[in-house]
Amino acid sequence: MNKVLRRWLFALIVTALGLQSTAALGQVKPAIVPNQMDTILYGAAYYTEYMPYDRLEEDAKLMQQAGINVVRVGEFSWGLWEPEDARFEFAWMDRVVDRMQKVGIKVIMGTPTASIPTWLYKEHPEIIVTKADGSKMYFGMRQNADLLSPTYRFYCQRVIRKIVEHYRDNPAVIGFQLDNETGSYDPVNQDVQAGFVNYLQGKFKTVEKLNEIWGLAYWGQQVHRWTDLPGREGIINPGWKLEWQRYQQWITTDFLARQAAIVREYKGPAQFVTHDLAGPPRPRVNEVDISRSLDIVATNIYEDRQEVYDGEFTSFEGDYTRSLQDTNYLVTETDAQTASGSSMGQYPPFDGQIRLAAYTHISSGANMVEYWHWHSLHYGIETYIKGILGHDLEPGRVYDEVSRTAHELQRVGPQVVDTQRSNQVAILYSDDSHYAIEYMPFSPHENYRSILRQMYGALYKLNVGVDFVFPDSTNFAQYKMIVVPPLYIASDDLLNRLSEYVRQGGHMVMAFKSGFCNEYSTVRWTMAPGPLRKAAGFRYQEFTSLRKPVELKGDPFHAEAQNKVSDWAEMLIPETAKGLAYYDTPFLENYPAITRNQFGAGTLTYEGTVLTADLQQKVMLDALKLAGLDGPDQQLPPPVRVKHGVNRAGKKLHYYLNYSQDAQKFVYTYGAGRDLLAQTTVTHEQTITLQPWDVAIVEVTASTEREIQEAKGKSQ
Repeated sequence: MNKVLRRWLFALIVTALGLQSTAALGQVKPAIVPNQMDTILYGAAYYTEYMPYDRLEEDAKLMQQAGINVVRVGEFSWGLWEPEDARFEFAWMDRVVDRMQKVGIKVIMGTPTASIPTWLYKEHPEIIVTKADGSKMYFGMRQNADLLSPTYRFYCQRVIRKIVEHYRDNPAVIGFQLDNETGSYDPVNQDVQAGFVNYLQGKFKTVEKLNEIWGLAYWGQQVHRWTDLPGREGIINPGWKLEWQRYQQWITTDFLARQAAIVREYKGPAQFVTHDLAGPPRPRVNEVDISRSLDIVATNIYEDRQEVYDGEFTSFEGDYTRSLQDTNYLVTETDAQTASGSSMGQYPPFDGQIRLAAYTHISSGANMVEYWHWHSLHYGIETYIKGILGHDLEPGRVYDEVSRTAHELQRVGPQVVDTQRSNQVAILYSDDSHYAIEYMPFSPHENYRSILRQMYGALYKLNVGVDFVFPDSTNFAQYKMIVVPPLYIASDDLLNRLSEYVRQGGHMVMAFKSGFCNEYSTVRWTMAPGPLRKAAGFRYQEFTSLRKPVELKGDPFHAEAQNKVSDWAEMLIPETAKGLAYYDTPFLENYPAITRNQFGAGTLTYEGTVLTADLQQKVMLDALKLAGLDGPDQQLPPPVRVKHGVNRAGKKLHYYLNYSQDAQKFVYTYGAGRDLLAQTTVTHEQTITLQPWDVAIVEVTASTEREIQEAKGKSQ
């Protein structure tokens, strides 16, 4: 979303409802600076109200013994905070907060607006979301209210004020979490439809401009008065659908920004404001915009365990979350045992995986790791999302490993908190491209997200640290290489900035369909790839779907059995680009599948088709070598991942993580230091052995800076 669009989006509800500017709400100095925390926060969500009997005292003692130092509470308990309209109760939560304070555990308080109480549902059923097919959401589900409803917002704001005011001076409460995994869930309620008309008026000014941009002459769909604009139901125009989705994103952004403003009005100066994003990147919301209202971003990350656990998904979501504010973040939810909505999918972690997962989060930049949740539930839809304690509520294997990790973090937490990453590769992420490709899919089983994950996965397996950048980002030049999944939606300005990045010496790996449509999901009427043509060094007019996988001639990247492409092929005609790989099939044999163009001081490698994962990794490695980013990290055993950072003391940290059931040996190639976990010295070129699901964190001593640089060579 561009900056001009964002400014008037923030003004939309001001016009519709006469409310204060959201932009102004976000311009408040943070109460907590994420990179100035004292140690790692490590704990769990805790709900004494969910327990089958009162065991607060016992739980507090068990947490204290385990070494837990933080809990999150209260985010789904509006019906307890306000059991009747305007009657507020705090004693039930005061007991919890007071008890946590006595055992030295910090508290993050949730605003409870994600789950409405029964009395509100009964008195104001109109606030419930109406879907495009005419159906309504129902009581019992969370996130079932129209976030734009003035009635719903009134009650939300009132309960938030009461809670924050009550706990603003409580030293145990260190921060407030806004709502929970918020999203608008695509309502078409009357106020939402009316707001969309205002949104379009603000952006396009006249119906004539709207007709032109969306091409509404097609099928005679022109709008002649704003009051004639049809509702969202049944609309199939791609530009219309894209603007609707941007508007839906803004509704969530505005809702959370207003909660943040209320919390800041009432909270204490030492308390922070956060929100837990649900498995980002989640196109339903604009996480970049949401982060502007927060002091520190939080995220909820779940990843399968046992033999499939490789840390990739945790790292993917962590890298993305860190990039939103370009600083450290909180993990408010992650797996303690299993995370399934039924008895299926019960795969508890192997021994060592809970500890390994905690350090996976920390190595990506997490300053807090909290499990969902402390205790397993005995009722409700989340009965089989098991917590640190099982259904018997007794300490067991998982509790013991959490305790081991917690006590270890008490020792090393001050040395690993605020780990700062300095990566030289970034991935350009685009919500708009995700949605526009969903509207016009190129494959029944591949999409924007699958290519995004494949490209990230290739870099992850190559032990390359990754940041994310966004269409509005202004920091492209700080990276040696930028990877671009299918950038189907892009303004001329963005494509020109990417071209300039290459011309100035950057290296880019770009996927197919990039540059095809402008920011309105309108196909460009210039020769593809539009403004990218000079930087890419080719043109094309045709493309074809592939009924079955096609091999590449001569296996140019040595991918062997995975030397294949599938689903989609652009019939590229090189102008200044060099063909790196060609299709081994008669119809396409003269068209390159992968090209590379020298443009100015940089290069653009373009993939005009869908690669296999192994082939993608080979292409990435080739591009990394061209950018001078390959080195010893790419020689590690396949199950071992390494991440690099700098701690608060300015010392370099090297995290080595073994995602396998077997011991792994490798040569340590960086400067001498100390393994913080094993408490042993590590020398340059020493052989390190990691046990199954084990981790080592080497803190390099200041005296070995020369060794570090020599050992790193061309590595990142």
